[in-house]
Amino acid sequence: MSQQTIKQQARRTAREMAERRRKEREERERRVIDLAEQVMVAIGERDAAVAETEKRAGDALRELTEAEGLSLGEAVEWCGETVTVREATRLRRLASEPQADDGDQGGDGAALATAGSGGAGAGSSAG
Repeated sequence: MSQQTIKQQARRTAREMAERRRKEREERERRVIDLAEQVMVAIGERDAAVAETEKRAGDALRELTEAEGLSLGEAVEWCGETVTVREATRLRRLASEPQADDGDQGGDGAALATAGSGGAGAGSSAG
């Protein structure tokens, strides 16, 4: 085999190996992106669920204090102290805030901000 043929074959083999490695990296990156997307969707769904349930709790606390005339401390006692006065105050405040439409671009941001500001279980004496 001539020197030139050996070089050509070596170049071809090196290019093929480089192409194979590039494709493997692209496939791995696609898998990583898909998995990261799954994580972000699940977290967004969790945050939306937490925001909804916290709003319902806040609505009920508002009813206890406004419609039934209980103090916030009394409302907390009636809830079996599963919530602190501080958290009850936060939940009532959430219930009084206007809710973003689901079609709103910033909808997930509100849920993320809620979760990040002490969302589920923050200040709770349960446990």
